[in-house]
Parts: sequence; structure tokens; C-alpha cells
Amino acid sequence: FPSQTVTGNFAKVIHGLNANQLTDQVIQRSKRMILDTLGVGLLGTSTEVCHKVTQYSKIYSSDLSSTIWGHLDFRLPPLYAAFVNGVAVHSMDFDDTWHPATHPSGAVLPALIALSETFPHKKKISGLDLLLAFNVGIEVQGRLLHFSREARNIPKRY
Repeated sequence: FPSQTVTGNFAKVIHGLNANQLTDQVIQRSKRMILDTLGVGLLGTSTEVCHKVTQYSKIYSSDLSSTIWGHLDFRLPPLYAAFVNGVAVHSMDFDDTWHPATHPSGAVLPALIALSETFPHKKKISGLDLLLAFNVGIEVQGRLLHFSREARNIPKRY
């Protein structure tokens, strides 16, 4: 038996990532991906599907809340804010794409921003922390995609 499971090794690699490993090129690309995702998400707030998930999500509340993009006066529990904002990002289908098909930023950024809004003011994360968390999310998604046999078959199915 191997001394380390695949899951354990995966977790160790992800847990070991730190801001010192972010090269200038990674930082610049990440900023571009984040800006692009925010822009596409704001555009997506005007779509019918985004309006539907926003209306559906209004029934939920909690002590913690996060902003719905494009609606500064409307907040939802972080889980639902991430869901609504993620739908907004993907609703126009202009968000970034990898091959095989997946949309990395649309899944990562809305969850990251919703969660970051729940931190107490004295524990707010820095811009570098946000970039690290974003890249960890992208790395996790990329590695899971790489591990997935289903993902390898996507081109054959279409």
C-alpha cells in the first residue's frame, strides 16, 4: 500500500501553496481573469436566468450575508450569493473556458468573494491573499479536471 493516498497527497500540495509561489506572470493573469469574470458577471445580472435564481434565493437568510453583484442593497447568505453571482457569470457564456470544457473563474471567484465578505473587519484578507485563494481554487479545479476520466471523454460525446 502506498504511504500516501491520492487525496492526501492532493490536499498536502494544495495546503502547501503560498503567496511566495505566485510569479509576476501568474499575478497578472489572475488579475485579468478576475477583472474579466467581474465584467461578465455584471453583464450577466441582466439575464432572465439570473433574475430567476435571484428571486428563488430571496427566501433564504442568515446572520452572514454577501453582496449580489449589481445590487448593492440586496444581500444573501454566502452560499446563495455565490450561486446567484456564479449564474450571472456563466449566463452569457462569455466566461473563461478550459479544454476539456470547464469554466474555472465562474466557479471560483463568486464563492471566494462571497466568503471573503463574511470575514470580520479586523480579519479582512489582503489583495495578495485573495489572489492566492483564487489561484488555489483554480489549481484545485484544474487538478480535479485532470484526474477525471469523464472530462477526457467530453470531446468524444459532442
